[in-house]
Amino acid sequence: MPQHFPSTDDFWYRLQPEGPYVDSQRDNKAFGFADGAIFLSEDNGWTWQHESQFPNASNITLSHIFSNGNILFATRSNLYLSTDNLRTHEQVIVKNIDGSDYLPHKPQDPNQPGWYFHPLSGVNSWDVHGSEMLVWGNYCNVLGGATPVNIYYSTDNGRTVKTAYSFGQNPYIRDNGSPYGGKEGTPLGDPDNPVFTRHIHCVAYNPAEEAFYSCTGDADRAEGFECHWLRGTYDAAKDEWCWKVIISDHLNSRYKAGGITFVDGDLYWISDSNGPEPYDRGVFRCAPADIANPEKQTLLFNPEVESGNMIIQDNVILASHCAPASPLNTGIIVSLDGGNTWAQHDLAEFGKRSPCRFNRKNSEGWFRCDLRSGWIDPAEVLFIKPKEG
Repeated sequence: MPQHFPSTDDFWYRLQPEGPYVDSQRDNKAFGFADGAIFLSEDNGWTWQHESQFPNASNITLSHIFSNGNILFATRSNLYLSTDNLRTHEQVIVKNIDGSDYLPHKPQDPNQPGWYFHPLSGVNSWDVHGSEMLVWGNYCNVLGGATPVNIYYSTDNGRTVKTAYSFGQNPYIRDNGSPYGGKEGTPLGDPDNPVFTRHIHCVAYNPAEEAFYSCTGDADRAEGFECHWLRGTYDAAKDEWCWKVIISDHLNSRYKAGGITFVDGDLYWISDSNGPEPYDRGVFRCAPADIANPEKQTLLFNPEVESGNMIIQDNVILASHCAPASPLNTGIIVSLDGGNTWAQHDLAEFGKRSPCRFNRKNSEGWFRCDLRSGWIDPAEVLFIKPKEG
């Protein structure tokens, strides 16, 4: 195993070892895929102890390793669970809030079924009252076909997955057979919900409130905004959700955002502001009760470029530039002291790449993220190991 890696003043970095695409990690485990097969590693992706045939592996858009070892993974419109280190897997049929089956729509083009389960965030589960709870939203309508926009959840290690919230039908994103939809075609989403969006940027949990927050993007429409912040609470005894939109705003505001994270009860996020100038960009912090009040929010750092990806763990903040909007090739934003001091680094040797889906550190101390060509097409996998602050 190599011991010397390229570095900046703040971190070491490396591409993944040659082999399967490392799609997710947890502690010492990693889930990967290659043409026609899925893989599980027990040594952080250096070698692969478990392998299973899976013909649709190239279309995997989600994977999650639960603390009990279960692995939930998805292609564009189907969800699967393995409970035996990938020896076998079974399809999971998502349930609606009322308990009925939630089935994917019939696509206009079978090769464009939609990204039903693909998240932009790499942190999608939390300990809730002693049990792991997986809650995520789909970042969709950018590739793979038009898709309804939903928040999903599982409280039983992936055996059951349900919809927690379904957005309404977006009149600008119908299934017309194209990779991202259009004004003509099959309407998608909840016809009874007036709140519509393009996709979900992230979902996060605040244990201090026992509440979940989600933010979405992207556009300003004649019918209303697509950028929303929602707050949701879950009643485990009744298996019921209560979601409320707490703010909706323009695409060039700080509320077009991502990377929502809670640290000691405080709310952190990073702005993905774009569109018409002036932009309202940066890494922000506030009390959750002040999310709708910019005057009570603190701007920690302004990278002067849009970004919807950030992770905070062990006082380290990692975020990234959206490559098409950045003067850098592969821009990494970092703070090693919880946001007191900041640096930006260009990993120029990788070309124009947008890092996203930051996973928590593995047992060797490496964060994992996707490198997307442009801003969404999967390319390589990058690992980052912070130096001491």
